[in-house]
Amino acid sequence: MHTGTPVTGGFNTLLRRLRTEAGLSQEELAHAAGVSVRALSYMERGHSRGPQRRTVQALAAALGLDEAGVQELEHSASLGRPRKARTMDLPLPTGVPDAAEQIPAPDLLPRAPRGFYGRTAELDALSHTTQGEAPVSLVVGPAGVGKTALVLHWAHHHRAAFPDGRLYADLRGFGDAGEPALIEVLREFLPALGVPLGRIPESANGAAALFRSLATDHRLLVVLDNARNSEQVRPLLPGGRRCVTVVTSRHRLPGLIVTDNARPVAVDVFGPQDGTGLLAVVLGTERVIAEPVAARRLAELCDGLPLALRVVAARLTQRPGLSLDAMAAELSDETRRLSLLDVEDTGVQAALRLTLQQLPQDVSRHFAHLGRHPGTHIDRYTAAALADTTAPVAEAALERLAVAHLVTETAPGRWTMHDLVRLYARSLDVTPEALKRVLDHYITTGLAAVAAAEPGNEECFPLPADHLPSAAVREFGDRSAAVAWYAAERDDLTLAVAAAHAAGLHGRTWRIVLTLWPLIVWRVRDGWVPLLETGLEAARADADQHGEARVLNVLGWVLIEEGRIEEALTLLRAAHALASTTGDPVAEANALIVLAMTQSALGGLDDAAQGCERAVELAREADDRTIERLALQHLARHRADAGKWREALGTATEALSFDDRSGTADIPRILLLMVRGEALLGLGDEAEGIAQLDLAAREAESSGYEDGAVRALGVLLKVSADAGLQARYDAAVARLTTRT
Repeated sequence: MHTGTPVTGGFNTLLRRLRTEAGLSQEELAHAAGVSVRALSYMERGHSRGPQRRTVQALAAALGLDEAGVQELEHSASLGRPRKARTMDLPLPTGVPDAAEQIPAPDLLPRAPRGFYGRTAELDALSHTTQGEAPVSLVVGPAGVGKTALVLHWAHHHRAAFPDGRLYADLRGFGDAGEPALIEVLREFLPALGVPLGRIPESANGAAALFRSLATDHRLLVVLDNARNSEQVRPLLPGGRRCVTVVTSRHRLPGLIVTDNARPVAVDVFGPQDGTGLLAVVLGTERVIAEPVAARRLAELCDGLPLALRVVAARLTQRPGLSLDAMAAELSDETRRLSLLDVEDTGVQAALRLTLQQLPQDVSRHFAHLGRHPGTHIDRYTAAALADTTAPVAEAALERLAVAHLVTETAPGRWTMHDLVRLYARSLDVTPEALKRVLDHYITTGLAAVAAAEPGNEECFPLPADHLPSAAVREFGDRSAAVAWYAAERDDLTLAVAAAHAAGLHGRTWRIVLTLWPLIVWRVRDGWVPLLETGLEAARADADQHGEARVLNVLGWVLIEEGRIEEALTLLRAAHALASTTGDPVAEANALIVLAMTQSALGGLDDAAQGCERAVELAREADDRTIERLALQHLARHRADAGKWREALGTATEALSFDDRSGTADIPRILLLMVRGEALLGLGDEAEGIAQLDLAAREAESSGYEDGAVRALGVLLKVSADAGLQARYDAAVARLTTRT
């Protein structure tokens, strides 16, 4: 009960004692009384000059005080409120500061993060971006990457640079609790700067203006954490030219860069070395040193994400008997990985969910469908096929996802996802046809690439009976565009084959394999056998003899190039038998052409030539000029290898006369030029022979056909010791052996 004398220690001491006696934490009392935790903390530390009556009444009600207790609390608070001076009051002695001047510099920063590791480059960048007049530093990165920890670590190490105070607000742009109102944030900032709660303007605009005016002549640090957009930040930017503002966000906030000259600092995931280093800091150096390989594997499985690494360290701390290798084995199971990277309400899934829920529904739908992509890179056409939408809409969604750091643009028009983000996307519900749609997209795009890379060739196959057409298919203007697409998409096409095969979509499996044949021709020694064997297995499971014969042909040819002649011969005989059974003259001609290559390799040049002559007849019966030209090309090769120079020259010249492809540098043309050159050399016309071989070599070099360049230059070096030729040959061999 109030005794009429001030309570020893003042309002702050009384409030803290009453809260402790009630068994309440600061958070619990603040929630019950409807005040912020920071405001309550300020009251208990004596930084408030005396809360207003409505605040005291709310605190008393939350504490369950009786009438006497309420009166005691109110009286103690009233002693700290400023009063108007009376005429009888004596002035303060000269040199004694006003009570407001005795308030220490405000510091609303949360505690410095424990176990902080690395980020030297980012800390330096943050220091650099906070130089100059009224700088705004924008720290951006994906969820869980440690943006807040970075900023708080930096802020605590630079406290002395901000003698007038350090303000902090969590804008909760990516939380379930909802964003604080502008006036709520300002009601924490302004009291910290010495403004009594009762004198804070009621309107947000008025309070913001007061904040800017107070900051004008001060050196303040203002940290605005977890901003969702630029609009949230702008009213809280201080007006002082010596003030420094640091904003963190999962979004890039380009608007803030445009209007307020914000300078971005990107924070990304750790590499394996730094990821292992963070594990050592959190888990203990001894355990990491004891299992260095497993520690590195854990860092990789966590995708270098600091949040994930800390969760793993927490699990290992709780299970001291579990080895790092055993933990890595558990995380290797993709079906369990995300759940293992969550503890209570913290973890990777929770962070990604909060990021995603801030995006428009259509963008979130696109994100979920990206989880069904079997590869690692996505373009707008692939994204459109997955989500069954148009390319422009898909591109806009990808750009929004990139702003939210859910995808990363690795090259113009190509995006990728971190592994953990991909696993999260894969866990979301989407329409069951998404995989079929993207596989069919690859089939139709592959056929378009074949048509551009090898114009005039027949369609490899008919589309699947249940083909799902895309809204848009990429167009290729010329051969180089198609070859560039093949080179960029090779790994993703290989992964698409594996996904189709695993899903039992056999008809799509072998079709995607066959769309790669132009790239196989250009890079025949690049290890294609396993992929072609998967295609062969799928064609047989699909009971499609046409597809089986085509895959056998390509596989047999690759085996020939690898020197596995007997294996190739067995497969190619089967291909010829299948083609004959189906009554397809073009398929039979193809089979004879490749079969002739094995016969030639085994020394049967006459048999090889006869097979190609029969292939020419079949092509003419089918009126297929492309296959006829191909058969003549191989026939010319076999005749040249047999030393029948004049016949070889005539056959090569006939094939070259089919059409003018002097600007296309296709492989058959290059090989025919080589045969002409060799035949001319064999007939004694050295000058023209060298000219034809040099032309073949230059077309091969310019088009990236390194196998052809090596072959043509190798023949030239047999008749010429020119140093320039040797240098070109060495360069072509180097490109061929270092190509990936």
